[in-house]
Amino acid sequence: MKIGFFELEGWEKKLLKKERISIPQPRSTFLLVQCQKCENEQIIYSMTNNNILCKICDAIIAEKTGGKAKIHGAFIRRLD
Repeated sequence: MKIGFFELEGWEKKLLKKERISIPQPRSTFLLVQCQKCENEQIIYSMTNNNILCKICDAIIAEKTGGKAKIHGAFIRRLD
């Protein structure tokens, strides 16, 4: 037996509307960044709490800003 949306009771409609609410997606991701001096690639978090240094030449790749990191290297791609 198939019941249409308009044939349901009020509380049943509210229940169906609540099920359609999507889950919010996070605004932060992992990024693949390349150092400008030695071209080393590193994976960093987009909302970092510390300055990120290159593992090879110790140059600053990303700087903390209190929110999203300011990237000083070359952004290659976002990792999902």
